[in-house]
Amino acid sequence: MELSADRLAYIYSMIGPAGVALVFVALFAVYLAVWQLIYMTAVWRNFRRDFLDLERGNERCLRFVDPNKANPLIRIIYEIVTTHGEHSDDIRAEVGYLFHRNFKRVTNGLCWLKLISVVSPLLGLLGTVWGMVDVFQSMSDVTHANAQILASGIWSALITTIMGLSVAIPTLMCYYYLMLKFRGFHIEAIEHSYRALEVMRKIRAKRAKGADENSGL
Repeated sequence: MELSADRLAYIYSMIGPAGVALVFVALFAVYLAVWQLIYMTAVWRNFRRDFLDLERGNERCLRFVDPNKANPLIRIIYEIVTTHGEHSDDIRAEVGYLFHRNFKRVTNGLCWLKLISVVSPLLGLLGTVWGMVDVFQSMSDVTHANAQILASGIWSALITTIMGLSVAIPTLMCYYYLMLKFRGFHIEAIEHSYRALEVMRKIRAKRAKGADENSGL
């Protein structure tokens, strides 16, 4: 227990408060990236399955949509087909609005990832400057400056800069990967909304034709 406490104290002396903050920021970034990736993958997989049913002529996935539980992409298409599609043939603006409303958590998560990628190097720089101030303050109290001690202090101070960059670079890569995937969702939502409107028109026309034939009999 004492060894563990001593080791933690040594690590804290090396990284300081800025390094501790970077550790928590890195854990938060990992959580956000993993959650976003799992969520988007699940949304796309379920959407492909449900929309395939609609293209086969089964509109059940749109007729029985639960706004609180349905796939976000299906909710967007459902609202386009039932409401927004009647306003105009150009549904891009409606899809953009619905996309923002149904994927608000994803948008917020991406904003947090971008913020972490920007803040992490600044935290690392802050830790380095903080460490350099401590080094020079310690050297000012010593009558004969020792170059080895100075070099050791500067090396320790630069650790947080390395930590900040180590957090920022992967986070930024994850952000752009997820952002490209998210933009693909937006394009697919527009394309599939047009296709859903066409499928529903064919289904309604087929039903109307059948009703006319039955009334004629």
